[in-house]
Amino acid sequence: MTATAIENKPMQMPWWIPLIQGIATVIIGILLWTNPVQTATTLVMFLAIYWIVTGVISLLRLFVDRSHWGWKVFNGLLGILAGWALLRLDNVGAAMLFGWTVVIILAIQGIIMGIVGLIEAFRGGGWGPGIMGALSILFGVLLWSNSIAATVVLPWVIAIFMIVGGISAIILAFRLKGASA
Repeated sequence: MTATAIENKPMQMPWWIPLIQGIATVIIGILLWTNPVQTATTLVMFLAIYWIVTGVISLLRLFVDRSHWGWKVFNGLLGILAGWALLRLDNVGAAMLFGWTVVIILAIQGIIMGIVGLIEAFRGGGWGPGIMGALSILFGVLLWSNSIAATVVLPWVIAIFMIVGGISAIILAFRLKGASA
């Protein structure tokens, strides 16, 4: 079988896709920065609806494909229950619960990654993994011990990342446009 020119041509992203993504990301970042409570509650409500819809779709996929049925049932029920739980709360409560959960997950992840880094350092990995492991544990413990404060500032932290990431995507779009011209 011979390869055609289409198969050998590398895929190239249209320049306008990262431009649209970047603009949307900057807008959401600005909204999170200027009106964090309303924007966060709106985003959490969209997430809740998304979880419910994907949960139902996961369960419906069982009628088409029964492979990995246990995971599909688990994923479907978890999505439906998580989305329903968020929708049952008042808007601010749902946003706070979601934000607090994210902070706790980040704290646990930081502690686990830190322990792994320290183990790697003691096994001969050098100072780098040891220092990063210690900092990661410190970061995890700080998040855990100040989880409510971290939850309150989370929208602004996400806003900063979104604005910087969106600007980076916009710059990439114009670089892609310049490269394709």
